Order: sequence, then C-alpha cells, then structure tokens
Amino acid sequence: MNEPIHPGLLPAGLADLLPHEAAFEAAVVAQLMARLAQSGYDRVKPPLFEFEDSLLAGAGAALASDTFRLMDPISQRMIGLRADMTPQVARIAATRLVRQPRPLRLSYAGQVLRVRGSQLRPERQLGQVGAELIGVASAAADAEVIALAAEAVEGLGIDGLSIDLTTPTLVPAVCRELGLDGVAEARVRAAIDRKDAAALERAGGAGRHILGGLLAASGPADRALETLAAMTLPAIAAREVATLAEVVALVRATLPAVTLTVDPVENRGFEYHTGISFTLFARGIRGELGRGGRYEIGFGRDETATGFTLYTDALQLAAPRPAPDRRVFLPAGTQPAAARALRAAGWVTLQALDDAEPQAEAHRLGCTHRLSPAGEPVEI
Repeated sequence: MNEPIHPGLLPAGLADLLPHEAAFEAAVVAQLMARLAQSGYDRVKPPLFEFEDSLLAGAGAALASDTFRLMDPISQRMIGLRADMTPQVARIAATRLVRQPRPLRLSYAGQVLRVRGSQLRPERQLGQVGAELIGVASAAADAEVIALAAEAVEGLGIDGLSIDLTTPTLVPAVCRELGLDGVAEARVRAAIDRKDAAALERAGGAGRHILGGLLAASGPADRALETLAAMTLPAIAAREVATLAEVVALVRATLPAVTLTVDPVENRGFEYHTGISFTLFARGIRGELGRGGRYEIGFGRDETATGFTLYTDALQLAAPRPAPDRRVFLPAGTQPAAARALRAAGWVTLQALDDAEPQAEAHRLGCTHRLSPAGEPVEI
C-alpha cells in the first residue's frame, strides 16, 4: 500500500519561495520592470494559458515539447500552459496591437511552466522578465536590446557581466550555399553541437574547411571577428558576419566594460531565432542569467522582432542580498497614528495582539527594535 504523500512534498522542478526569497524576487522584478519602463518599454500581461493553436504558432512552435496541454472544459478545445512569454507577446503585437506604430516596445514579467527542466536548470517553473522591440530588423535594434538587458542586470548590483553573441542561422546558410543535403547538414549540426572538429571534418564534405573555420572562431569578440573576416564565406554568411561586427561595435560603444564573446555556430536554445542572438552570464554564477535575439513574430505577419528574457531565479543568485528590514515591535495599545508614522519613515511594524512582554516577544518575532514607552524605536 502506498504511503500518503507529505503535504510539503512538491513535484520535481517546483519549489515554494519562503518569506525572504519571495520578497527578494518581488524586489528584483520591480526594479527590472522600472528600468524597462524608463526606456519606453510598455508593460503587457498575457494570460497563463491560451488555445494550443495560437500558443504554439510562430515562435511558439519551437516550444511544443516543453508545453503542458489540457482540455478546456468550457470551450472543449485544447489549451496550453505557457512555457515562455515571448511568443505570447508576439501574438499580442500581431493582433491586438497590430495598428500601433512601429517600432513597438513591450515588456513583461510572469511565471512560466515547462514539462521538464534541463541538467543545468532543473526548475520547471521559472520567473521571467523581458522586453521585445518589434517591427525593426537592424543592427541598431539588436544593439539596443542587448545593451538594455545588460544595463538592467547591472542595475541589480551584478558585476562581472559577459555577453556571448551567436548567429544561429549562420551554419544553415553555409550548408545551403554548399549544397549539403538534409542528412549531411544534420551530421554537421551534431558535430558542431559536440564541438567535435574531427567529426565535422568527416561530415563537412567540400565545405569542411569553412565549417571548421567557423567552429574555431569562437572566443573573445575581437579575435573571433578577425578570424571570421579573414575567411572566404558565402554571400549570405558574409552578410551575417558583417551585421555581427556592427552589433559588437554598437554594444561596445554603450557598454565598454562588459566582456563580449562570440560563438558563431551555437544554436541550442535559439531554435526560433533568425538573426543575432545572445546569452548573459555573470562571473561566479553557474548557468545563464538570460538570453535573447532576433526572430519572426509569425501570425501571418512579415514582421521581425528582437528581445530578451531574464530569469529571476538566476538573478537572485547573482545579485547582492538586500539589507534586512528594520522591524519594530509595537506593544498592544500602540496608537494607529504612531504605527502609520513609523511605516511612513521606512519601518516594518509588527503589532502585538496581546500583553506579551515586549522584549521577549520582539526577539521571538525577529524584530530589530521595539517601541519604547516614550514612543521611539529602541534597538534590541
């Protein structure tokens, strides 16, 4: 007979946020959203779930395997719980805001749920904060979004930031120009994903030297761009490299102290991206803080967007912990006006509900101060 499940046990990849962590997350989200608003990104709020057909359309198609689905008892249609908010914002832009002037700048914050986590990120419920710049396909748009993401993260007090830039469409473009069929391209992709130069040499055929050169070009941005510029690339690939160089120059002009690296062949996690893409890292933090890039919004519209998503759990690990609240214990009978004045001055007040001894009760409740008979906070 099965043992009863303890009420504190949660499914794999889910967790409760207890008081201090929940407050920290809320503060992180509020600060990030305020920074995005300062740059003209207007907040939208998509629903937690929508009809499967629209949720998995456009950029959302790449998230089908990550999406929980169930039957809506009212419409009798399949619905999906969002695994990422970017496709929802794309839908809003393509439908409800279709007549708004471009470029359209939108921001969002919320929770997403995924069928499974990854080895580096086992969580299945994630907090996201992000922004989308819709209606412009240019290096300037890419650079604005990359710089905004980095500045928002730095505003949390996170230092040692690095940005890894990639061009996920570069390898497919080279493979097409070289005339590689689907089977050969799949072998090339597998070898590149494993960073296996020997396997790439075998799979690349006549283009093995070009593909091997792209694989070897990864590293600090200046060195990578120098390597790429020295290569003889097909026309489409050469244009992508030129755009990458322009974006690097624009970002560096805005963020001269941030480390920039380039991996021109990386595409894992960028399955729906169609242009320059990027990942944010911080020194000493395992895993990524966020990622973003250019994509097509879909929904029957020939429109390009570029944006980013930041992960609140990773940001909480990287950001300095906030100073503890000043908490003052108020004995029973304290006048409401006095409590309001203390809160207005920045105190957190805990009001006694009985005649417990103030010093002991203040200690028990984790207060830093208690209100003296003279009406002044006294440190415990």
